[in-house]
Amino acid sequence: MRKVLPKLLVLTILSSFIPLSASAAQIFITNYPSEANAKVFVTKYQSEANCIVYETQYSSDSEPGVWFYTKYKSDARAVIYYTQYKSEADLVVYFTKYKSDARCRY
Repeated sequence: MRKVLPKLLVLTILSSFIPLSASAAQIFITNYPSEANAKVFVTKYQSEANCIVYETQYSSDSEPGVWFYTKYKSDARAVIYYTQYKSEADLVVYFTKYKSDARCRY
């Protein structure tokens, strides 16, 4: 129960902006875990992921699971830290090549 609540909170933060706005989830990557809203682990397997993410080059993409990386922390809606260990992660993501596959599971 202790680990479930932070994961739900992170998923809510990352996905709640998408339906309300006309832009992709704007993400900033930090090198410091203490700065992050979420620690993210990237999996090789789609079945392990909480979110299937499509990386876009356009901030105007407005579909769930579509991430746009910003250069500046102040432009981001979420700050993430990529971890090497699944046990540390708040969110497990799988990157897809297809925009139509992008989604988040709750």
